Amino acid sequence: MTKTVAFMTRNFGKYEPMSIGAYMRIGGFHALKKAVNLEGEAIAAIIAAAEVKGRGGAGYDMGRKWSQAKAVIDDNKVVVCNADEGEPCTFKDRTLIEHDPFNLIEGMIIAGYTVDAENGYIYLREEYSHLRPLLLNAIKQARVYGFLGKNILGKGFNFDIHLYSGAGAYVCGEGTALVESIEGKSGRPRMKPPFIKQCGLYNLPTCVNNVESLSLVTGILLDDQNVYQTYGTEKSKGTKLVSVGGNVNCPGVFEIPFGVTVREIIYDLAGGIQGNRAIRLIQFGGASGKIASTDILDTPYTYEALQKAGVGVGSGAILVVDERTSVMEFLVATQEFFSHESCGQCTPCREGNRHMRILLDKVARGTHTESDVASMKKIAKLMAMSSMCGLGETAQSAFVSAIEVFPKCFIVK
Repeated sequence: MTKTVAFMTRNFGKYEPMSIGAYMRIGGFHALKKAVNLEGEAIAAIIAAAEVKGRGGAGYDMGRKWSQAKAVIDDNKVVVCNADEGEPCTFKDRTLIEHDPFNLIEGMIIAGYTVDAENGYIYLREEYSHLRPLLLNAIKQARVYGFLGKNILGKGFNFDIHLYSGAGAYVCGEGTALVESIEGKSGRPRMKPPFIKQCGLYNLPTCVNNVESLSLVTGILLDDQNVYQTYGTEKSKGTKLVSVGGNVNCPGVFEIPFGVTVREIIYDLAGGIQGNRAIRLIQFGGASGKIASTDILDTPYTYEALQKAGVGVGSGAILVVDERTSVMEFLVATQEFFSHESCGQCTPCREGNRHMRILLDKVARGTHTESDVASMKKIAKLMAMSSMCGLGETAQSAFVSAIEVFPKCFIVK
């Protein structure tokens, strides 16, 4: 099996990212021209037929999401591009924006057309402020060429894109916290229901997709030969961008067909481990993801295989930690991250993270008791069951998996 492909990344290095003319010369906006001659439901059906799962972490059927957004009856709808790529060791969306910004803009316009929205919003994480000029230029040029604004391509379709920047809060990667932030409020998650697809940004029906999901759209629409579905496996079709970081020789973003093994990703694509050291653990999907031992190395990188192995695809991050860092040092650092990033709105997350940090410090010092371990398990379960948003629900993923994979680390001395 080929280890890397170029489907989403097919335009990388082929045009000047500041020039819409250069983008059009390599086929830019051909997908939009095709889309506006189709019904919105037909476009959603094409995405669904390609079996595209959303790439923000939840893995929800993207075609189904667009179809549901289309079905909502309202004169004012919006689409939102979640570019708040806050998961540690995740930097694929940044790479897509840097190398192919017009493809993202085109994907958003097609999303707007599909779901009958007239406004789109890109929410860019504060740490990516250097990408603002690139996106603003792409939006401006798209307006000049008539791809944004009124009566796009003479089809009576009106759509415009607005760029907003966050302030560095991890929690704003959650959809409702993101829209609260765009509205100028504190970036804290909303109670659900109502759900964002009925009542989201400015209380309007809102369809949220992340950068990678939207960057897939043009390629799928132009893929008349169904090349995309020849990649991957029976249950995990297509390709995926993975961000590999940590103690590897060549950290980076790689577009892989689903089915490549974890070993091939780490050793063949990312160049292996620094100093040929042993791997201590591997975390999948960012700080909110679970961890695994080297037993996972020969597991295919697919939704079903990783789930069976006790981890998940999540944001597409693969963080490799070598033997210089202990499991407990890693867990304490992860817990410090969540304790800092919790917005403090709901009790399970606010208090749960605070107490978990205290108890993990005890384990790290070797002064914990069996009661402490039992309390940690209980707190992790309560957080997953009763937190208001995904941050609290998944904050203890690393701990929960560590208890199973590295039980010796929690033995009472």
